[in-house]
Amino acid sequence: MEKKEYTLSVFSENQTGMVSRVVSIFTRRHINIESLNTSKSSLPGIHRFTIVVFTTEEMVKKLVAQLDKQIDILKAFYYEKHEIIYQEIALYKIPSSIFNESLKVEKFVREYNVRILEIDPEFIVFEKTGTAIETEALLEEFKKYGIFEFVRSGRVAITRPMESLKNYMKRMELSDKF
Repeated sequence: MEKKEYTLSVFSENQTGMVSRVVSIFTRRHINIESLNTSKSSLPGIHRFTIVVFTTEEMVKKLVAQLDKQIDILKAFYYEKHEIIYQEIALYKIPSSIFNESLKVEKFVREYNVRILEIDPEFIVFEKTGTAIETEALLEEFKKYGIFEFVRSGRVAITRPMESLKNYMKRMELSDKF
């Protein structure tokens, strides 16, 4: 089977050790996690893991089934790129000395759609929101001039269709009534 990129959304209660339990499922199956992000979800008391993997559809289905079996995990879903809207955020600390003229700074701001977070006599911190390809392209551009630090977040994503967990929870409530 063909390997491709999948984004998993895993909804759980906010319990100590959940990250370790979730990651161990991938480790046991020898699946590398390309990106991992956790945060509150739109439902009170529910947290969301956004996990990016590169694998086959057969394996991602097995991962989701294994995640669904875990206590404290409410539901797991997987998506292909066209089914989600996603972004990452990257921060770049660049030597101030390379921007000896304000036109260079303005060029980067306009061309790469970045924000300046801090200007210090020794460095400037830029913020770029976009896909991994976009943040990586800017990193390569900054490497030409020198870079002190670089950090990029994991993927954050929402589904194009209605949020799956809400629909799932409604179906579960209805089935409990009958």
